[in-house]
Amino acid sequence: MSDEKQPLLTGPNTPIDNAEVQTVELVASPSIHVSPFKHETSKKTDYNPTSERYLEHPTSNFDTLIHLLKGNIGTGILAMPDAFKNAGLFIGVVGTLFMGVICTHCMHILVACSRELCIRNQRPAMSFAEVVEDAFAMGPVSLRPYAKKIRNVVNIFLVMTQLGFCCVYFLFVATNLEDTMRFFRIKLSVHSYLAMLYVPMLALGMVKNLKYLTPVSLIASIMTAWGLVITFYYILQDLPHTSSVKAFASWHQLPLYFGTAIYAFEGIGVVLPLENNMKTPEDFGGWTGVLNTGMVIVAALYTAIGFFGYLKYGEAVSGSITLNLPNDLLAQSVRAVMAAAIFLSYGLQFYVPMNIVWPYIKTKLNSEKALEYGEIVTRFVLITITFVAAVLIPNLSSIISLVGAFSSSALALIFPPIIEIITFWPERLGTKGWILWKDLAIIIFGITGFVFGTYASLENILKHS
Repeated sequence: MSDEKQPLLTGPNTPIDNAEVQTVELVASPSIHVSPFKHETSKKTDYNPTSERYLEHPTSNFDTLIHLLKGNIGTGILAMPDAFKNAGLFIGVVGTLFMGVICTHCMHILVACSRELCIRNQRPAMSFAEVVEDAFAMGPVSLRPYAKKIRNVVNIFLVMTQLGFCCVYFLFVATNLEDTMRFFRIKLSVHSYLAMLYVPMLALGMVKNLKYLTPVSLIASIMTAWGLVITFYYILQDLPHTSSVKAFASWHQLPLYFGTAIYAFEGIGVVLPLENNMKTPEDFGGWTGVLNTGMVIVAALYTAIGFFGYLKYGEAVSGSITLNLPNDLLAQSVRAVMAAAIFLSYGLQFYVPMNIVWPYIKTKLNSEKALEYGEIVTRFVLITITFVAAVLIPNLSSIISLVGAFSSSALALIFPPIIEIITFWPERLGTKGWILWKDLAIIIFGITGFVFGTYASLENILKHS
């Protein structure tokens, strides 16, 4: 009896910033009957999804940690000093650590719900969109008709988040190139550099095979690490007293901080693919597991660069800390290297939304010729959308805050607690329903940030325009 092979991608349905995407295969026995309305809980079955994952190249704990760090550390970390400017030094530290705890907890929620639903459905692994669909399909009867619709909503937010990241990449490279070229007395506008970048970015976005993109991603990761080291070298020199900057900025600016911070922390989409691809997935969770270890490192880096970057440059801090570095050759090399690193990462970043959008469009095309040209046209349109957005909003700080507040907050803070409530409703929500109240508090926090963060970001964009 032949096995049925189920492809599992760590790219599609996975918002990642500078993360490496790998394709692996899961082999599931066709004798297993998958029922979307099977109500057996983990206590009533011996099915273990992790033992049913037959991976061609499983990752070790260390490999998974590296991928987790790469998935969370990207352009967002360079915007953290600007986030601290909108929060204040003290509130920035407290808020960033608090945001790190909440986002990490939501990642744990997603993993726990995925495992529970895998057991109920007897499936080896699931993606973010599949988890939310199955939660609704097996939840309260009144919610079941909305399962497909909520999956589409999650996919829309995933695409918006990823295209937002691509837009930030366009603008980040252009602004850093503008600053670098000014050092050599070449003065062109940001729009001029955006126009120059369009064709090279289009070429990167046309690459279909991941094996050509992953080596480029590795080079980009090395460049990013080197750029961060030199950036810390500059911002740690001649630091003023903490009294030179605000401890708290203002209530009006706080939503902008929320948008930038959640943009930086939004790596929840990479969590399930990493856990699904591990050799020992039981080591992913827990107090000292891979997830907590990685997120502690991420939160520490974000807090450090935000704190020292804002303390060093105060209210003059830019949307990317690289733009505040001095005009000597070493600092210019950091801008050039970081711009090159983000440029090289564009193709891999674009791979994710393309793999969500293209399968849907593919079903609408009939002839081979339409399929051949349809994919090229789809790639062209999506890349052009990110280019046009960057041209219309040439403000790096504002666009990062908008992407974070509007789409990242929904994926990182709103959907995971909703999934947990529906998955374990009504008997398994803790003593006196404490899990329900905890999740409702996170949802309210996420919606508040979503509304006020989006409003403040749009207001800031219009003001600068």
